[in-house]
Amino acid sequence: MDPSQRPANTFRTSPSPQPRPKVGHSSAQRLQKGGRWQQARHFIRERPLLERIYWFSIKAFLWLFFGSLGYVVVLKYVPVWVTPLVVSRWIDTIGTDESSHVYKKWRSYDEISKEAALAVVASEDQAFPIHWGFDFDEIQDAIKENKTRERPRGASTISQQVAKNVFLWNGRSYIRKGLEVYFTAVIELIWGKKRILEVYLNVAETGPMTFGVEAASERFYGHSAATLSRNEAARIAAVLPNPRQFSIKNPSSYIQRRTRQITRQMRYLGGQKYIRNL
Repeated sequence: MDPSQRPANTFRTSPSPQPRPKVGHSSAQRLQKGGRWQQARHFIRERPLLERIYWFSIKAFLWLFFGSLGYVVVLKYVPVWVTPLVVSRWIDTIGTDESSHVYKKWRSYDEISKEAALAVVASEDQAFPIHWGFDFDEIQDAIKENKTRERPRGASTISQQVAKNVFLWNGRSYIRKGLEVYFTAVIELIWGKKRILEVYLNVAETGPMTFGVEAASERFYGHSAATLSRNEAARIAAVLPNPRQFSIKNPSSYIQRRTRQITRQMRYLGGQKYIRNL
């Protein structure tokens, strides 16, 4: 048919447009976040000083992170001679009548009576052999009790106390608590239970300017920690919550009662076999 003779109402149909694929909500969020990240990078690049600060912060973080890991690895094999707590106690004696002499002697785990190791576990952290650095049941119990207690009680494990004493400063802050969590997880992973307990037995404050069970045993009992009896070990563990107030040599009625409680717990745990496979 001649196009000029085509009826007036005849027209050519065009193909219908294809619907555009819908972008899901999560995809849209990713695109939006990607755009914000590009904007942030562009914003930083346009400001040389801000870019230098940014890269300095990244490098400082990496140095601190890998440096802390390296330090933890080194302390897995060498004695911990000095801790921030020792330095802090020594500084506190400056300008006072208190002696600045530090009583501290490192002894390997095998040179310390296992009664001492069992005593601190029975007193401070009975779940030590099985937890991964944090006793969440104890933490929940402490939170509930502290709602009604005048003096809040802690729920720190032996691993947390080691992380705090060896790597961190005294004080309370969210930054310090976050670092305590970090170092606790790292030493659990790198050191293992036996090394953590060995370090604790050597760095724990056991009296005025006295650190570790060897120093406490020699100073207050007159013999090495290798020959500590169960009762002697339990008394050392009994003063650990506040070794500057409580005395090993002249125990109060509270410390004597606490010592008996710890010795009973040591028996209930099954004696030294409880920590044999650390």
